[in-house]
Amino acid sequence: MSMEPDGIIYSLGTVSRIVAETFGEPGKRTFRLVLESGRATSHVWLEKEQLFQLGAGLKEAVDKQTESDREKDSFPTEPSWDGDDTLIEFKARALSGRHDPDTNSFYLQAQGDSDEQSEEKAPSVSFWITVDQATVLADESLRICAAGRPPCFLCGLPIDPTGHVCPRANGHAVFETG
Repeated sequence: MSMEPDGIIYSLGTVSRIVAETFGEPGKRTFRLVLESGRATSHVWLEKEQLFQLGAGLKEAVDKQTESDREKDSFPTEPSWDGDDTLIEFKARALSGRHDPDTNSFYLQAQGDSDEQSEEKAPSVSFWITVDQATVLADESLRICAAGRPPCFLCGLPIDPTGHVCPRANGHAVFETG
């Protein structure tokens, strides 16, 4: 376990695999990122909005690159996790990231909440992904988020399969999916 200067507890280095997953029925789904690096695995649980923002942010960053930049090799400089078998699992409070033009790769961080009764630091991971991994993760994240309940065209709230009483219609209209 390394301690980075910015307070990150687990620096996973360059991940070999990153996947966005969802479980459950629309309206009751849970979301997570699965990260693999060396002998470490991390499950970072997210809210749907966090996953959507991650996907949208990565897509925007990749789309801003020129064609030649996108085709340039990504070479994150930090090696993969070289420690023992480790499973890191927590619910993310905050996600952040940036593109490093020198290595043409993305550096991301996920930070959880600390337990107020414990003196331990909040769980956190940092990791590097390539432009190709960022592109796939962005597309998959946005696809997963779009597969949920459709938004109401008036108020933007999700429409449940059983219907939706729209607050903007003052309860005078019930909208259904399908």
